[in-house]
Amino acid sequence: MLRRIIDSPWFYFTLAGLLVIAGVLSQVEIHLPSRPFGEPEQIGELRERDDVNVLFIVIDTLRADRLGGYGYDRPTSPMLDTLARYGVRFDRVESQSTWTKCSMASLWTGLYPVRTGVTRFRHALPEAALVPAELLREAGFRTGGIWRNGWLANNFGFGQGFELYVRPHPSKTPERFEQRTPSTHPLLGNDFDATEAALEFMRAYADERFFLYVHYMDVHQYLYDQEAAKLAFGTSYSDAYDSAISWVDRNVGRLVQELQEEDLLRRTLIVIASDHGEGFYEHGREGHAETLYREVTEVPLIFSLPFALEEGVVVEPLVRNVDIWPTLLDLLGLPPLPEADGQSLLPLIEAAARGDAPAGDPAAPPSAPAYLDRSWGTWGENEREPDPLISLRKGPLRLLYRSEASNSTELYDHSSDPREQRNLASVQPERVAELRRESEEKLTGTIPWGETPEVEIDAMHVEQLRALGYVHDD
Repeated sequence: MLRRIIDSPWFYFTLAGLLVIAGVLSQVEIHLPSRPFGEPEQIGELRERDDVNVLFIVIDTLRADRLGGYGYDRPTSPMLDTLARYGVRFDRVESQSTWTKCSMASLWTGLYPVRTGVTRFRHALPEAALVPAELLREAGFRTGGIWRNGWLANNFGFGQGFELYVRPHPSKTPERFEQRTPSTHPLLGNDFDATEAALEFMRAYADERFFLYVHYMDVHQYLYDQEAAKLAFGTSYSDAYDSAISWVDRNVGRLVQELQEEDLLRRTLIVIASDHGEGFYEHGREGHAETLYREVTEVPLIFSLPFALEEGVVVEPLVRNVDIWPTLLDLLGLPPLPEADGQSLLPLIEAAARGDAPAGDPAAPPSAPAYLDRSWGTWGENEREPDPLISLRKGPLRLLYRSEASNSTELYDHSSDPREQRNLASVQPERVAELRRESEEKLTGTIPWGETPEVEIDAMHVEQLRALGYVHDD
């Protein structure tokens, strides 16, 4: 009798239906808050706790304006939107560069690019650079890093402080995945490889205090599965990018679900960040690492606390990626990063949670610089002299200029021109001069550890970087 039931096709139809229902229910469950609700006063009290984990998620190439929580009208990010809804969302965040190695060096150290010295193809963080994983490991955290971007490999110095720092073994990307990446050499595998590795780490250290860093890459690759394809966003690169966000959002949801099942949400701080955005011809180019316009520098930043905030908190003043780790270390009650350019955002968070006006002089709004050496990707016989492109965002304004080309200055006013299409530099020379002086003040200073080392890049790493579109055969 049992054999006949198992052999019947209706058995498998019924089983498939139950699995679909279970999958739907699990998606509903992880989109509901499963932590206790807390009060804003508890944010500053986190430093007194000794049980808070950190799950630090970087979604490579994710621009802020493609998420529902930042006003996007497509359903790209229900999980991220839920984390923001019951947590802390920073409304305006600037990355400090628009290619991964340079940007992440600044994010980890809290230093502007010119002070990390990591601005070109061969540059690496030296052992003398103090990074958050080292501070957390000294404080008793188990530390793990899961990455798929070749710029973050150990040979560039990014593995410091991690007990486990691995690139997950790539699975064969199945047929149910689709890809519209401009790269002719796409990465092997997909972000669920990173998710599976992260799940193993969380299960292994569920009873200990941990810091887990997960760096997702499929948004960079415009890679997505059939579930995301069913959203029918379209077939352009921009549409594929949105589909990839939906796919990665579900990977984040799987990590949140694991924390929920292990009863770890109530003692885990989840951070969602990005290294840079992506352009879709707003300024004549697709991609990143070539310009410093808004579409490639404005990124999301979300803190999901160990307790849910019923009203959520939105921090409206401009902040920077270099502020992320000064803030997290402050929240955890750990020593600060030495000589950091970034600063703790805890006062801004607490003011926003209370409904108070942000501290500071309203006549002198915060500013955020960004830096890109336009010749960063040349090396060997093709190596060129540095060609710095500099941006400063302050209030509604953005200044863009090349230090060696005075006739290329651009000035935009977001209050009337959020897409940065009307250059006002020629009609506001005084503002240009003022912002240029400030940018030069911010982008000066010494590298704390002296010279920045350079590393030889072997054929394997060149192939990995080619897969990201950073190395071209010509």
